Amino acid sequence: MSQRILVTGAAGFIGSWLTERLLARGDRVVGVDNFDPFYGRAAKERNLSGAYAYPSFRLVEADCTDPAGLDPALAAEDFDVIVHLAAKAGVRPSIRNPAAYATANVMGTQILLEFARRRGIRRFVLASSSSVYGNNRKIPFAEDDPVIAPISPYAATKVAAEVISRTYHHLYGMSIVALRFFTVYGPRQRPDLAIRTFATRMLRNETISVFGDGASQRDYTWIDDILAGALAAIDYTDAVRGTFEVINLGGNRTTTLQRLISLLAHALDVEPALDHQPAQPGDVRRTYADITKASRLLGYAPATTIEEGIPRFVAWMLRDHPRATQPRMLALR
Repeated sequence: MSQRILVTGAAGFIGSWLTERLLARGDRVVGVDNFDPFYGRAAKERNLSGAYAYPSFRLVEADCTDPAGLDPALAAEDFDVIVHLAAKAGVRPSIRNPAAYATANVMGTQILLEFARRRGIRRFVLASSSSVYGNNRKIPFAEDDPVIAPISPYAATKVAAEVISRTYHHLYGMSIVALRFFTVYGPRQRPDLAIRTFATRMLRNETISVFGDGASQRDYTWIDDILAGALAAIDYTDAVRGTFEVINLGGNRTTTLQRLISLLAHALDVEPALDHQPAQPGDVRRTYADITKASRLLGYAPATTIEEGIPRFVAWMLRDHPRATQPRMLALR
């Protein structure tokens, strides 16, 4: 049956793709976005072009931290479930402006949960992050591992958002799933993230800053795999009422920073110029998702390896962001 779904952060990378998938399967979606200037509005408007083709989509430009603006804009709508993706993202910017991250990510979640409680919306899906694990020594990272030692304000706000969500489940019996995303990449990726930044600088023949020794590892997860898990989580909150679950969505393998640069350079057919810099505060050494729980509860099975995903990402970059200069043709292979 068609569902009525509120998606916050609907103009962003994951939000815009998820909105399109929901609309394509017949759901009605109201998207909320405040078009935060972290990156340009024009890119977010392009992200929504597919959603605008559906009459079952409506966009509300509002800030999740401002109930005085949000509530009237949504007064005429009824919802079955809220998918709360809106947040300030990025580890390093959170160190520079932690108060803004606390407001957006913690207070924003609190306000959306309270909105759900007042309106009788019993289902809630929260976007969390692998950052909550900090420098976890146990690998792969499992949902029952301690998350009491985040190493950036961004990570701390995501831990806090999960705790607040658990409280609303306890008090009001809401069915809530918190999804811990592991380094999502693909078309529409934010311009500040490593894969997009590296590809852009390679296309411009600009030097790439490599922080640390290049041996840090990430569990890179292709956008389609994340979307499959998110859709399953939305439906899970309906199938298993009154549940609270924290679930990893990752690729279940790690790739070093050196390997990532090599794959990008090979796909772009360039020789990158590297500038090695000291490791940055807040950056974890490794992320690695244990997806046993996601597989059991959601039928989650990531299908795209980094070796397959990077050429697909590069194809999008070359189509949407042409080379500014002639590349160096000695490829790093």
